[in-house]
Amino acid sequence: MNLFSHFRTCFPSDPARTFIEEADGTRLSYSELLERTGRLANLFLSWGVKPGDRIAVQVDKSVPALLVYLASLRAGAVYLPLN
Repeated sequence: MNLFSHFRTCFPSDPARTFIEEADGTRLSYSELLERTGRLANLFLSWGVKPGDRIAVQVDKSVPALLVYLASLRAGAVYLPLN
C-alpha cells in the first residue's frame, strides 16, 4: 500500500464533502480531489515517472501545490518541494 492509498482510507463516505476551502471561498470536494490527482498522476506516469522517482517542483504553498503533492504520491513518486 502506498502513502496515497493509506490517505484514501481516511476519506469520508460522502465524496461530495468538502476536502479543502481556499481563502476566496472556492471549495474542492473529495471526488474532485480524486479526479484531479488522478489526472496529474497519469500525466506524470505518461512522462515516464516510475515509483520511487523524485518530482521536484518550485511552487508557493497553495491548493494546486497540494494537488501536485498528492498526485506524486498517487504515482508512487517522491515529492521534492523547492520552496
